[in-house]
Formats: sequence, structure tokens, C-alpha cells
Amino acid sequence: MAGLLLAAGGGRRLGGRPKALLAHRGRPLVEHAARVLRDGGCDPVHIVLGAAADAVRERADLTAYTTSENPDWARGMGTSLRAGLAALAGSGADAVLVSLVDQPGIGAEAVARVVAAYEGRASLVSAAYEGRRGHPSLFGADRWADIAASAEGDQGARAYLRQHADVIKLIECSDVAEPYDIDTPEDLRRLE
Repeated sequence: MAGLLLAAGGGRRLGGRPKALLAHRGRPLVEHAARVLRDGGCDPVHIVLGAAADAVRERADLTAYTTSENPDWARGMGTSLRAGLAALAGSGADAVLVSLVDQPGIGAEAVARVVAAYEGRASLVSAAYEGRRGHPSLFGADRWADIAASAEGDQGARAYLRQHADVIKLIECSDVAEPYDIDTPEDLRRLE
């Protein structure tokens, strides 16, 4: 089970502060998010960087993970999802669990629950919060090409998941995680 952390965003609504570099528990947020994937059962963990990639590599300890850089990060999350799936294509992974760097309220327990729901290379699994689909999401390897083909702008896999809603296995995680995003200056108060 590979983990894929999308951490390329430039933090446009945060005044251009890349989310990967936001301080959380004394370290860059990208470190926390990558560790959550590893602690939740993902190995390898691949991180897609973009905005301020050199600064992220310099300030964050990412030695336990592989990274790649999305040169098209400014065109939206869809380009990072495509880049990450392409980077994992030859890894031998049967599935990938995709997580976003700006959701520090989602911890290893939620990741482990979604990972445990894996049933095969055609699996589609998402965490749910009070019955509503959220992150992280697990994609069996047989679905990667179609997901990458549908990934556009800031939508990522949303269109694909909407089209396949009838086969997505939802795993309730609201008792162990909070799916908020760090998008605006007001959201920064949620970081520790």
C-alpha cells in the first residue's frame, strides 16, 4: 500500500505561503502529513512537491520518503495527482492512499481504517465524515490510469469518484479525525 501526499500548493489564499512549509508542532506541515501516512500503514510514501520545492526539501526532513516535483503545480491539484500516480506506476504497489498536506486533523488512525478496507486492485475506498465522502482516499492500481486521465484543475479525482460513487466503499472516520483544510489565514489557528 503506497501513500501519496499531495503537497505542491502555493497557498494562494494564504498570501502565497506554501502549505507544506506551515509550522505544525514545531516542524513543517509536510513532515507531519508524511508521517501520518507511514504510521497508518503506507509504504512507500511518495510526496509531490511544487511551490517552493527547494525550500521544502531544505527545511523539512523528508529522508524517509521519496519526492518528486510537479512543475505544473500552479495549474491545480489534478496535475499533482497525475504526477504522483505516474511516479508510483512502476513501484509494484497494488493500491495508493492519497492524502492532502493541508488536513492536519486527519491522523494515522483514519489512514489505517481506510487501508484496512482494501480488497483488491480495483478497490475504491474513501474516509467518510458523518456519511459524507472525504479524505484520504484509496485507489486500487487498476484504476490509476482512468483517475489520472480525469484529474483536472483543483478537482483531483473528484469527477472520477462522482462517476463511480456506487462502488466506493465509505469508511466512517468522524470519531477519530477532523477533515478541515488549512486554506485561509483564519484556518492557521488550527495548527499547533
